Amino acid sequence: MIREVITYPNKLLRLKSEDVVKFDSELHTLLDDMYETMIDHAGVGLAAIQVAIPLNILIICLPDEEDVQSQENLIEAINPVITHKDGEQVFTEGCLSVPGFTEDVTRAEHIVVEYYNREGEKQIMETEGFLAVAWQHEMEHLSGHLFIENLSFLKRKKFEKEWKKKLKEEKK
Repeated sequence: MIREVITYPNKLLRLKSEDVVKFDSELHTLLDDMYETMIDHAGVGLAAIQVAIPLNILIICLPDEEDVQSQENLIEAINPVITHKDGEQVFTEGCLSVPGFTEDVTRAEHIVVEYYNREGEKQIMETEGFLAVAWQHEMEHLSGHLFIENLSFLKRKKFEKEWKKKLKEEKK
């Protein structure tokens, strides 16, 4: 089932998500719905809070060489924690909760993440490049933050002005 993606400035996006304690069919349904929602919105990642569920759950599915996001490449991460990060890279990011806006963000180049899969089995992933960016972006959502908070003061002011204008136009 495709769920509604909440957008900035919805206050739920500021919530710090809580750890999952039950790995059950309810969790599996949420993960399946999140995948359908992410694909429907043409995203590469989605945190549960973006569908108004304040749990430490995120999914990432990068497109392959044919630009297909197949479910076999899907990463489902429950209660993820970054245990190591180093290096620096700049990527142009966008967000399903801030539609139509992209900006360059500086992140770690290389990360190690520990998390649980849908069955509650512990996983460790070491990654870099775009996948590391996606991990860091989605994990910010779990702590109640958005990528726009990483922007410089001037870029943030410009964003706020453009965003208010966009919301006014949508109401007309």
